[in-house]
Amino acid sequence: MRHVVVAGVGMIPFVKPGASEPYDRMGAQATQLALADAGLGYAQMQQAYVGYVYGDSTCGQRALYEVGMSGLPIVNVNNNCSTGSSALFLARQAVASGMVDCVLALGFEQMQPGAIGSHFTDRPSPFGHFDELAEDLVGQPQLPLALRYFGGAGLAHMQQYGTRLETFAQIRAKASRHAEHNPMALFRKVVSADEVMASPMLWPGVLTRLMACPPTCGAAAAVLCSDEFARRHGLRADVRIVAQAMTTDTDVTFSGRDMREVVGFSMARDAARQVYEAGGFGPDDVDVVELHDCFAQNELLSYEALGLCPVGGAEQFVVDGDNTYGGRVVTNPSGGLLSKGHPLGATGLAQCTELVQQLRGAAGPRQVDGARLALQHNLGLGGACVVTAYQRVD
Repeated sequence: MRHVVVAGVGMIPFVKPGASEPYDRMGAQATQLALADAGLGYAQMQQAYVGYVYGDSTCGQRALYEVGMSGLPIVNVNNNCSTGSSALFLARQAVASGMVDCVLALGFEQMQPGAIGSHFTDRPSPFGHFDELAEDLVGQPQLPLALRYFGGAGLAHMQQYGTRLETFAQIRAKASRHAEHNPMALFRKVVSADEVMASPMLWPGVLTRLMACPPTCGAAAAVLCSDEFARRHGLRADVRIVAQAMTTDTDVTFSGRDMREVVGFSMARDAARQVYEAGGFGPDDVDVVELHDCFAQNELLSYEALGLCPVGGAEQFVVDGDNTYGGRVVTNPSGGLLSKGHPLGATGLAQCTELVQQLRGAAGPRQVDGARLALQHNLGLGGACVVTAYQRVD
């Protein structure tokens, strides 16, 4: 397997539904930014993997035809909220295997206001089994599915470890402090933990409105290539994907009868373990992390799943400030999904963009000092989880 370089990244500012350009324009803009960052033309791309969740078939072609029509293979990808990283996963495999030398990964989403839901109600839902177990474990059928799942997972942690609701509020407040310095973020206003607690209670005692990420529109892209291709074309090759894994659900998702498993705790843990083993490092070696904080509850759970702290130790990890600048590892310097926004198909590639900028030392006031090893975690229910490790190479 060949080394895979991230030669270029690009993203556009994330905005509220109704305030964005159409998906094809957003996707084209992010692609052009990534190509310009790499110093390459569209004609040099040998394949493209394009991720989005809400849209008709071949939206990837529509977006990329705005950039060029070179006849290259374009594969459309949909893996729920892990769609962007799934496109990245396929692109990395294509280069690492030697099939191609240079590939584009693109993700975009043109979302609608309000909670996400199914658009195809005349057929079995992919969440049928998840809904049945959630109804059995936590009830709350009046709540949107994502809120019920992740709120229930946070509640399970509260019940087992005594985790306080205020701890989730501290995570959201941390996200806002990080996003203040990110011009691409949807929400840049700093909020305190008290303000998070005072926001409308979506599930009394379990979750407030500010603990949930907003529906968002946006796009992000990355150009991947082999080391040899980078040298031949004089491209920068200082950021490399050193390990990557994708996992899907196992029996424990349902047999564990635990809402934390329903939202992918074991998927994330197993993907992280594979990445640590393949990369020859551990969580203590990681300098910066972009993880899937669709809810503040899931950020806390992900600390444990990724091995950043012991299982049951996430609240202390937050209280000690080990999740931010000056602590053990900076999590979501971009502001994460909670503040930056969550355009489903773009999220994984936006995470990639942030981490590449961090490893290049180009993140401005968000820069993590001395960042050399970065970890990315992108989760989609139904389900799939992608964990990716990036390393700075001198």
